[in-house]
Amino acid sequence: MGVAEDSEPPLKRVKGPVEESKGLPEDHSTTKSVSCSLGDQMARPLTSQGDGETIGSQGVIRKAEFIKIITRALSSLGYDKSGALLEEESGIPLHSSVVNLFMGQVANGKWDDSVATLRTIGLSDEIMKSASFLILEQKFLELLKMEKFAAALDTLRNEIVPLHVNLDRVHKLASCIISPSQCIRLGISGQDTEGTKSGSKILEKLQKLLPAAIMIPEKRLEHLVERALDVQREACVFHNTSDSDLSLYSDHQCGKNQIPSQTLQIVEAHKNEVWFVQFSHNGKYLGSSSKDHSAIIWEVKEDGQVLLKHTLCGHQKPVLIVSWSPDDSQILTCGQDEVIRRWDVSSGKCLHVFEKTGVGLISCGWFPDGRGIFAGMTDKSICLWDLDGRDLECWKGQRTLRISDMAITDDGKRIISVCRESAILLLDREAKFDRLIEEVDMITSFSLSKDNKFLLVNLMNQEIHLWSIEGDPKLISEYKGHKRTRFVIRSCFGGLDQSFIASGSEDSQVYIWHRCSGELLLALPGHSGAVNCVSWNPGNLHMLASASDDGTIRIWGLDRFNLKGGEQSNGSNHQCNGRS
Repeated sequence: MGVAEDSEPPLKRVKGPVEESKGLPEDHSTTKSVSCSLGDQMARPLTSQGDGETIGSQGVIRKAEFIKIITRALSSLGYDKSGALLEEESGIPLHSSVVNLFMGQVANGKWDDSVATLRTIGLSDEIMKSASFLILEQKFLELLKMEKFAAALDTLRNEIVPLHVNLDRVHKLASCIISPSQCIRLGISGQDTEGTKSGSKILEKLQKLLPAAIMIPEKRLEHLVERALDVQREACVFHNTSDSDLSLYSDHQCGKNQIPSQTLQIVEAHKNEVWFVQFSHNGKYLGSSSKDHSAIIWEVKEDGQVLLKHTLCGHQKPVLIVSWSPDDSQILTCGQDEVIRRWDVSSGKCLHVFEKTGVGLISCGWFPDGRGIFAGMTDKSICLWDLDGRDLECWKGQRTLRISDMAITDDGKRIISVCRESAILLLDREAKFDRLIEEVDMITSFSLSKDNKFLLVNLMNQEIHLWSIEGDPKLISEYKGHKRTRFVIRSCFGGLDQSFIASGSEDSQVYIWHRCSGELLLALPGHSGAVNCVSWNPGNLHMLASASDDGTIRIWGLDRFNLKGGEQSNGSNHQCNGRS
């Protein structure tokens, strides 16, 4: 593993004096969160002040409200008899007698009676008028359906208009009298005026309009429980499990064992330093590239084992990166200042060689539709080709560097590249408008989040920055702790909802941070050389791969998946139950 020299590949070895690099802080777990939130915490209600009996250890839950919500939940689940029994035993009715009367009248389509009862409930004038409008509008529509046009007009003039509510809607209702087909344009179907169905729909609308204390919202208990689970999940820095694993029986808290931290397999087939590694979009394959001029397609079996599928030979120089097609049926390999090759994943055959006379290629990627590729060139231009190598677009000028990563958003509208040592270009293809991310130090690599909203930028000063690229770019968080003094180190997003940041390091370890808080969670030893690149399996939350100068790729998983029987070797593959 040497220092930066002219003979070293630009994407692998960052050029620049070693003495300019900043040293690693004594506290290597130092983190800094610039702007990140786990989400709003649940507001704590004030203790009940003489307005009813409370329950719970903190005395903040009003017993009557609690019982009403449970009764409502039983009804929503179809357990009406159990709900009625709870009302009887507790002596706490779900709704008052007048509200029950009102709801029955609405459900049975007794519009005039329900409006009269509504006035006795004790609502604010604004809410009462809005609720009356909903009911009377339904009455109006039913009269129209029965072709009682005089009665419908009377309802509109003498009952709806005096409410002075939603005048635009009133005008549209009036047009229905002149042209009944206008009802269809208003989105009103025949089913909207059918007896009990219309009553049920009006009740649903009224429930959203009337105060919760008057009509208990449907599924209110479910909402409270879901919110409680959300808060617990957001507060868990190690959360990396599906929501189906959450339980109501105990407070949720993941441990470190949910993060891939144990070497489960060491794969060895490259004959020199491994510079790049990337899982396919479906997680069923792993691609790697090396200083040995080759790339390898590995297959991830259902049991988690990673086996060699194809060795891709043909490049005359070290292979800098690989890139999977959107459907994972093909893969690109980019040689250092050389050519790009397109391969068939199933057969391992080279399908096309992309090259440009007198110009070398340094990075590449796929169009989102898989019908073309883009590439960064040694003359600092960006070119777009179809799959047969025909030029589609080309941007000249300071568009990229010899040290360059590239990406394109899923909508195909923005191409992202390193355009200067400390700046990233966000090139809008449609608007022909450029934005820049200006960094504080030399940029060595970057990666784009799955949702295309964030960019993870590695810097020469041993920092990793998280940028929001929606609208004007904004620095969100910083991650520190790994070591980088001479070489290109790559990082990645990963885990559930890409909630973690993983990175290689020159101290032969893999580092993992919590994305939002910036907290350093784990430093994983095992490799015997610099860890150049990491990739988190998008199809398996608990699988991580790391590529190293020691010529190996390590597959990391959960402790409980450790393989038994110690380390075994067949010359190209090791299975481990430890970290070394």
